[in-house]
Amino acid sequence: MFESPIEDKSMANQIHVISPYWLESAMTWVFDDEAVDLVQEPFVSGVPEMIDELVANVPEAREGFRLVFSAAPFPGYQRKLTRLREEYGGWWYLSDEPEAEGWLCPALFRYFDEPPQEIYVKAESK
Repeated sequence: MFESPIEDKSMANQIHVISPYWLESAMTWVFDDEAVDLVQEPFVSGVPEMIDELVANVPEAREGFRLVFSAAPFPGYQRKLTRLREEYGGWWYLSDEPEAEGWLCPALFRYFDEPPQEIYVKAESK
C-alpha cells in the first residue's frame, strides 16, 4: 500500500523562508511567522548587523525581504553560520564572511529540533 510522503518525517522541510523587516519602534530587524506562532520576533545580539551586511544589495530590504535558510547547503546560499556555544537557551553562531558573531534565540527551535552545526542563508527581494 502507498504511504503518504507527508507522514514521512524525512520529508519535512529542509529549507525555510521567513520575511524579516525593519521595525523602527524596536530599532531592529523582526519577522512574523504564523506557522510557528511568532509575531515581531526580534533579531538581537549581533544578528542585526549580520543582516545589514547580508541585505546591502537588496533593494528596499527594510520594507521586507525573503530570508532563506537551511541546515544544509543549497544553491546560491550567501553565508554559512557555524554554531559556537549555547547561552540563555539560544546559540551563538559565527558568520563566515565577513567574520561576525550573532546570537539566535530559542525561536531557533521552532525550525530545528536541535541547533544545527551550520546554517546556510540567503537574502533576496520579495
